[in-house]
Amino acid sequence: MAAPTRISSVFRPNLFKGKVAIVTGGGTGIGKAITQELLYLGCQVMIASRKMDRLSASAKVMETEISNPYAKLEHMQCNIRQEDAVKNLVSTTIKKFGKLDFLVNNGGGQFPSPASDIRLKGWNAVIETNLTGTFLCCKEAYNQWMSENGGIIVNIVADMWRGFPGMSHTGAARAAVDNLTKSLAIEWADHGVRINSVAPGSSIYSETAAMNYGSPDIFNGNIPYVPAKRLGNVEEISSVVCFLLNPSASFISGETVKVDAGGSLYNGAWEIQDHNKIPAYSWKTDQPDNDDDNDGQSGTKSKL
Repeated sequence: MAAPTRISSVFRPNLFKGKVAIVTGGGTGIGKAITQELLYLGCQVMIASRKMDRLSASAKVMETEISNPYAKLEHMQCNIRQEDAVKNLVSTTIKKFGKLDFLVNNGGGQFPSPASDIRLKGWNAVIETNLTGTFLCCKEAYNQWMSENGGIIVNIVADMWRGFPGMSHTGAARAAVDNLTKSLAIEWADHGVRINSVAPGSSIYSETAAMNYGSPDIFNGNIPYVPAKRLGNVEEISSVVCFLLNPSASFISGETVKVDAGGSLYNGAWEIQDHNKIPAYSWKTDQPDNDDDNDGQSGTKSKL
């Protein structure tokens, strides 16, 4: 067996002692890093995923890495697109741990494709996973626990601020989650619920994502467009999530934090070929306006 991974954190030891969290998609990639840091900080964590075999294997490894006696890890299968499964996830977590302080909506999925090639089935699958699944988890956490006891929710979205060419389905879903975050932050404020989002840049590398996309090249190609001139790592997402969960962030709600080294302010990685498919507007090409309401000036007038 490989030696346990050494986990650390910039936050004080036992920051989350006695706290309980659900992390969807918590067995791989960014979700795994979030789970590992929560455990290091003494949290009791339920991780959930649709694929039980991979989730169980990951949970077994992470259990060997736990160094905090207050931490505890449980896992269960859950398809976040199914309302009954989400209800069961939340109720089981509360039954096992006695409460629910944190919800991290990390579960999601997408595939690269030009919009014109996306079939309705694929579109619906991505929307249901990334948007509907996030909504269902938020709603059940609120209805079953947080409406009476308060709590903190963090949604993981994406770098979709300038559109998401090549992944328009997930761009649309993640933009909707950004708006959902803002809406729920207001609706649930008087119940003691804070909700924020974290937007990892497309330059955040994880082995899981690289395998899903078939090659790390999809990440390496982003480096020229990252002001830091390097890829980000999953720990740099995890630390932001833990900051939003900690008491010093108590006055932050309805916000989306971009973790992209300023990449969303820099240049896009999508190259548009030369074309003449969107003609320029010009006064000179408009047809003369012969209506009686002409103001008498020479030239033409545009109607909008």
